[in-house]
Amino acid sequence: MKKSSHAATILITIIILLQVVTRTKGESRSQIINMTCEQQLENNQTLFIPNFINITARIGFQIRSSSLNGTAAAGTGPDTNYGLAQCYADLSSQDCILCYMKASSVLPSCFPYNGGRIYLDGCFMRVQNYSFYHEYTGPDDSFVCGNVTRKNIVFQDTVKQAVLSAVTYVTSNYNNNNNNNNNNNNNNNDYFGRVHVVNGNASVYVMVDCWRTLSPSACSACLENASKTITKCVPWSEGRVLNTGCFMRYSNTNFLNPVQATSRSSNKGKIIPIVVSVVSSVAVFTVALMIGLYIRKHRYIRKKRKGYYDTEKLSKMLNDSSLNFKYSTVEKATGNWDESNKLGQGGSGTVYKVVHLYFIITGVLPDGREIAVKRLYINNKFRAVDFYNEVNMISSVEHKNLVRLLGCSCSGPESILVYEYLPNISLDRFIFDEIKGREIVWEKRFDIIIGVAEGLVYLHENTKKQIIHRDIKSSNILLDLRFRPKIADFGLARSFQDDKSHISTVVAGTLGYMAPEYIAHGQLTKKADVYSFGVLVLEVVTGIENRSRTAEDTDSDGSVAIAWNHFQINKVEEIFDPNLMMHQYPNIKYQKDAIKVVQVGLLCTQEAPSLRPSMSTVLKMLATDGQPLPVPSNPPFIDE
Repeated sequence: MKKSSHAATILITIIILLQVVTRTKGESRSQIINMTCEQQLENNQTLFIPNFINITARIGFQIRSSSLNGTAAAGTGPDTNYGLAQCYADLSSQDCILCYMKASSVLPSCFPYNGGRIYLDGCFMRVQNYSFYHEYTGPDDSFVCGNVTRKNIVFQDTVKQAVLSAVTYVTSNYNNNNNNNNNNNNNNNDYFGRVHVVNGNASVYVMVDCWRTLSPSACSACLENASKTITKCVPWSEGRVLNTGCFMRYSNTNFLNPVQATSRSSNKGKIIPIVVSVVSSVAVFTVALMIGLYIRKHRYIRKKRKGYYDTEKLSKMLNDSSLNFKYSTVEKATGNWDESNKLGQGGSGTVYKVVHLYFIITGVLPDGREIAVKRLYINNKFRAVDFYNEVNMISSVEHKNLVRLLGCSCSGPESILVYEYLPNISLDRFIFDEIKGREIVWEKRFDIIIGVAEGLVYLHENTKKQIIHRDIKSSNILLDLRFRPKIADFGLARSFQDDKSHISTVVAGTLGYMAPEYIAHGQLTKKADVYSFGVLVLEVVTGIENRSRTAEDTDSDGSVAIAWNHFQINKVEEIFDPNLMMHQYPNIKYQKDAIKVVQVGLLCTQEAPSLRPSMSTVLKMLATDGQPLPVPSNPPFIDE
């Protein structure tokens, strides 16, 4: 191209980034940008939560299958709810799971209204009481301007050119694919585009994405609308459009991840340089700062969290305490993180493992003690809060049924927690395994239930600050050599004073174990732990996991529903884990004890928290023979 001497002509290099960008590793971009809730109440509020859990599980299954998006519906007639979630195509499968778990754990706060949507920088989720999949515009469309650094005219023109190039690329991409394939199945990358535009010192990154449920014409209309709206953020250095059917973002900093290669991508691995001439515009745009309430709200939240998130102060306290280990000592004890010593790895898709990314490795300290090391491989200040929370919680309590914290380290390249080593790992590896399940006969299972109950009684009632664990489940019950249980993982635990009826907190935990009132309102009480304990009890007796239904398993029930149905018809013995081999016991007492335990589990999982017994009452019910038990009412989600 010939060089032009005209002062108004600028050479801009536009790179359409399909795979390679200047970023060392992917990021989940799980920062919440905006969330809106509908103003109309749900038709049947008792069905919303089970519908939401059903939808979340089905979409989660699709996302875990590396599709990066999913849709699901649950319910019938006017009580049907519809859900959609989608990650932007440059997120890896793992990062997509992280972003989706964040979205699905926050969106339930819209209850009891009949819908809501949440936009994160890496994904989008919406739940509604009608089918909205083909909508691309609506009254809730909005935009958010960020990083309020005012830019010059050159940057403003560069933004416009970058946005236009990204939209043009998406439009031409799905048109070409549809012409070549002659079908309506859209590639995950068909509706996704991003560009990097360089104009002298001005550098702009743009990403656009439509929801896969839209038709090509609807996607085109949504992006056209977004491209007009996003110019309202110029001359600021960053802007986002949050439309009903698409998302658009520009920034002067590189927020993009490497696009994950797919077998269906027709342009995989290419970088296409395009050189164009643009006449510089002399128009000056003035923009009012948007969403003042949003900014004030988040400033308040940051101010409120300042004391809690003061990680530097917490780090210094730990370094000065007797709990502190040298990083090099622990590293050496684990054989320099030898893979052969690895016990397990988190991050498989549940809300708990999105918060605690870790893997556990065994080792031996110089004094001969065997240890288990939880190694957090993402170590920023927000994840560090859960690390310090776990240290503070577990170091302040001591009980035979609580895992013992030996120490920690926060001075190395990553944060680590050092625990006593329990050779039988966790309860879930036995009760859900046909072979290993034979190792824990009824007497051992009953002792495990009693031990967990004793540990929870101590947490709830015998400490200066009452502690709610928030994530009681079989994988968090560790077993020593004699199968004695110890409650582990206090990263989500919270404490509060005796004079408080509850605390309000962001919903976190594991679906299937979380109490319905906690999911719906985020109001946490000790009865949330009681509910989780009840689920655990029923799993131990039946050997059936209490998971929400998935897309591939829509007809099966979890342990709570199965136990309730059999209790109603007085046939509880039919659901005992075959590994218990009850028919081989000559003494009918074992069978009676197991039936009693199921009834206690159902009392703990009643829908109304006021009907659930306290953990001390639960322990008395389990330990006392011949005491008549109340008749349980129905658990939640039974009509799912």
